[in-house]
Amino acid sequence: MNDVDFSLWAYLSRTPLLWLSITLGAYCLCDAISRLLDRHPLANPVFHSVILVAIILLLSGTTYGSYFEGAKFIHFLLGPATVALAIPLYRNREVIAKSTLPIGCALLVGSSFGIGSVIVLSSLFGLPRDVLLSIAPKSATAGVSMGIAQSLGGDVSLTAVTTILTGVIGAMTVTPLMNLLRIRDWRARGFAAGLAVHGIGTARALQVHPIAGTFSGVGMGLNAVMTAILVPFALQN
Repeated sequence: MNDVDFSLWAYLSRTPLLWLSITLGAYCLCDAISRLLDRHPLANPVFHSVILVAIILLLSGTTYGSYFEGAKFIHFLLGPATVALAIPLYRNREVIAKSTLPIGCALLVGSSFGIGSVIVLSSLFGLPRDVLLSIAPKSATAGVSMGIAQSLGGDVSLTAVTTILTGVIGAMTVTPLMNLLRIRDWRARGFAAGLAVHGIGTARALQVHPIAGTFSGVGMGLNAVMTAILVPFALQN
């Protein structure tokens, strides 16, 4: 790289628009590849765009703080995007109303198991308590899980990483798993995705079927509330 190229890169790397553009460009590229592969579960655009952006940051020697200054607008949009999930919920409100009993049962069992499994595994592997506090709310959507961890004294950065990993891995495995278990009801498939793998799972469910996406949004929202209630109670000692 000559002096002119280096000076240009040094200028652009300090410009917030650069990292916003790279993030959006990476996602659009990975999403286009996902469409070409007929939305194969392993071609998850979130997973591959994260890897692509990480490689660019590594090769350019850019710190996360510098990157986030440009990409924080996308972080801000997480809130409105979550609220926008209310639209398919409203459109399918009658279908949801007919499923209130199974929704309630699945919520209680699923949320309790998700939190309980973390506690049990943390105990088996001897994880420090601050790590347990950080990863226990991983199945709630990022904004909620990070808030819970912060209030309990956990490491918010670790919570963010485990929450995103949970969402990405779940979104990539939920369809093959549901097919393997021969679960055909789109309500059950969607609700399980939203409850276990929050927003990223909901995005995947919306790609697969509108009813699955609707119930995934219900699962994500209800589990956020349930996790906020159960995690402090389960970890109070």
